[in-house]
Parts: sequence; structure tokens; C-alpha cells
Amino acid sequence: MRETPNFTGWQATILHREDSMTDRLVRQLRLFGCQVTRQWHPLAADALPDIILVDADQGWDGLLPWTGAVAPRPLVALLGSEAPGRIAWAMQQGAGAIIAKPLSVSAVYPALVMALAIHRERSAVAEKIEHLEERVRLRPLVHAAVQQIMAARRVDEHHAYTTLRNCAMKRRMPVEQMAASIVGGAEPMPEAL
Repeated sequence: MRETPNFTGWQATILHREDSMTDRLVRQLRLFGCQVTRQWHPLAADALPDIILVDADQGWDGLLPWTGAVAPRPLVALLGSEAPGRIAWAMQQGAGAIIAKPLSVSAVYPALVMALAIHRERSAVAEKIEHLEERVRLRPLVHAAVQQIMAARRVDEHHAYTTLRNCAMKRRMPVEQMAASIVGGAEPMPEAL
């Protein structure tokens, strides 16, 4: 992330008991233009804010409406403890940044930027993995299409794959999609090169 984010208009939720620290945090977030909600009960999965700040010292499983370390929104852990279990809990929830307690207001903006950057990076990696897994899942179709081209055009595997790839490039579609069309009979058998 190269640009400095602007948090104006963002919905921020602080999952923490009300105290003077959260009052300062609310004021600071409002200075950044955030609309702030403070609560100490589980978030609703169907109404997630743009960014979440959670008390990692007293948080519990079920406070956040997801499981695993893939948070659907940027997450900042508020942490005053050095207990390994509390740090592990924050990481298991998908925290991308930590603000140490007692709160220093100068730590808020860098933590928001870090959490946003980490969240975007994790999302991009997850999308890339999903795309690659889909391609791997479709490899048997590519193999089947290559086998059909080899049998129909009497060419070796290299030429059959090159034919499939070139046909996909001409039609501007992924090789896997072209292979599915050939195997499914929606596309005529391409001419061998």
C-alpha cells in the first residue's frame, strides 16, 4: 500500500468495556473522520464495520463472528498484557496490528494503516491462492483435452498442448476454460499446428 489511507466516513467498532482509554480512542478515531461504535458484546456477522478494534486482554472466542485468522475486515488488537495466550488469541482472530495499553493516541493512526495494509495483503494472497487452486482443480480437464487433440490430430503431447494454448489465446480465455469447452463438446476440435 503506497498511498496514505483516509479513514473519513469509515465505520469503526471498538469491542472493549467503557473506560477512559476507550474515551480517548473514540475521540482520536473521530478526529480521523470515523463514525465510532463502542460495545462489549459480540459483533453481528451481517453488519460488520469497516475496521474493528478489539480488547485482546479480555476478548473471547465468539466475540468476533468468524473463525480462523482470516478476518473479513481490518482488525486492531488492544493489548496491555504480555501473556502469550492473549497475543496468540489476537493473532488467531486475524489482528493486523496492535495498540499497546495504556493507549498513546499517537499509536492509533499507524496501527490503523498497518491493519488496513495487512488486511489488503492477506485478501490479495487469499484470492491468488483461490485462483491457483481452481486452476489445479481443472488440470484434469486440460489433460483430457490434450489427449483428445492428440488422438484426433495424431500429434504428440507437446503439439497438442501448444494447439490448445494457442486456441485459448485466440479466443482470449483461460486454457482451462478452453479445455472444458473441447471436452464438453461445445468447441470443435482445434486444428493442430
